[in-house]
Amino acid sequence: MTQTSLILITVDCLRADHVGFHGYDRPTTPFLDGIAGESIVFQNAIAAGAPTYYAMPAILASRHPLALGRDVLGIAPEESTIASVLQESGFATAAFSAANPYLCSRFGYDRGFQVFADFLQSSGAGGQERVHGGSLKTRANQFLSHACHSVGLLGAAYDELYFRHCQRAATRSDISLDSARKFPSADVLVDHAIKWIKENSGQRFFLWLHFMDSHGPYFPKSEALEMIGAQRLNASQAVYLNSYWNRGDLGPERLRSKRDAVVSLYDAGIRWADEQISRLASSLMELNIWERCALAVTADHGEEFLDHGGRYHLPRKLTEELVHVPLLLRAGDSAGSQVQSPFSLLDLAPTLLDVVGIPSPADFRGRSAWAQLRKGKPQERLVVSECVLECTNPFYPRDRMGPRLLAVRSNQFKLVLDFSAGVDYLYDLSRDPAEKSPLPLGEAEDVRNRLLKHAKKHLVESSQSRDFDKRIASKVREFRLELARSGALVPNSSSRGRDQ
Repeated sequence: MTQTSLILITVDCLRADHVGFHGYDRPTTPFLDGIAGESIVFQNAIAAGAPTYYAMPAILASRHPLALGRDVLGIAPEESTIASVLQESGFATAAFSAANPYLCSRFGYDRGFQVFADFLQSSGAGGQERVHGGSLKTRANQFLSHACHSVGLLGAAYDELYFRHCQRAATRSDISLDSARKFPSADVLVDHAIKWIKENSGQRFFLWLHFMDSHGPYFPKSEALEMIGAQRLNASQAVYLNSYWNRGDLGPERLRSKRDAVVSLYDAGIRWADEQISRLASSLMELNIWERCALAVTADHGEEFLDHGGRYHLPRKLTEELVHVPLLLRAGDSAGSQVQSPFSLLDLAPTLLDVVGIPSPADFRGRSAWAQLRKGKPQERLVVSECVLECTNPFYPRDRMGPRLLAVRSNQFKLVLDFSAGVDYLYDLSRDPAEKSPLPLGEAEDVRNRLLKHAKKHLVESSQSRDFDKRIASKVREFRLELARSGALVPNSSSRGRDQ
């Protein structure tokens, strides 16, 4: 049965092993767990890259993140997206994104949306430019830090004293979890979404919601902590935990003492997102359109909690905690099925278009799996994830041109190629799911050669099939924006509908 409307929800930083329908024992996703029995659950959905700026082009535009060149970020002007295709097919389209600075019109993510609200102005979030020099006080602190770190253990003592000083200076008596939160919580986005759906429920619509509740710094709703059975914290305690977790002067062993408490904050953010998805579904039921909507819930990428010694989701690795994401699809009559084979989020947009009966555009690189899913026979395909190593501040093209990190995943094996060091690592995920012990050279050579061959094919196709018109258009857009920022040029403004 063709669905009337489509809802796509992406939850930032949501790793697969922290949702109930993937076996997590904490009650982070009771609503999604409840509808999993009437949905298709993808046990091995894999992000096309990490962080967000390497993950989202695959989800919305069915394109590998580096296919237009490492120096191009976001969605290209005139590039086909699931939103643009559905808008051209007569769907009403809207997006509400919780102030992720990489998911904004600057990088083309408003493409195809009649209503696009990124909440960046109201949240104060945005790209952080580097500050050189600093005040006299800052330079004095830097000098003192350098001097202490040159004298044995004195550096560690300075770091600890300075951290405590900053905590005392930053903690205010009037602070709350809501005021400390950097991003709008999921209920804010759902409020806007429900209002928009009520205005457009008489026609086919496409709605995209991007939640940031599980993104660091972790400041969940206090009631969400109670929902997962965690200790309720005040804002000062949450500020302390986030600040401690963010310290660059501590190694994994000392950070591990706060890991469980930080994970509780993260899990509470997931629970709040689940609670708001439930509220959205209730509104759809009240409007009598729940059964006429296809719903897909996934994540752009995961999050690391010292699994391999790191935190957050920096582009330094493509381990499973970063690229293995949940994916639940409630659509049609394929209820209650489990997909075990790897599924690339590159194939999500064409699959969703197929669900609502709309053909995919020629420039989508992924393929729809809907026919195979309905038959219960999804085809196994090798899955590629990639990023630019150490590209942690990609707001400027000059910072995007590092070496590539590439992973190829099959059902059982995963090959990671580090182009900066010129090495590759092969993991047998059936025996080593935590990716702690790469197989020695000479073992499983046929598998290694097969995955290497696929990696080479991917690199060749990325180069040979590059759309240079879209690449140039993206670079021109960015050049105009930089000129506008400098005051030399004001780009043409758009008169399309906005909901800020």
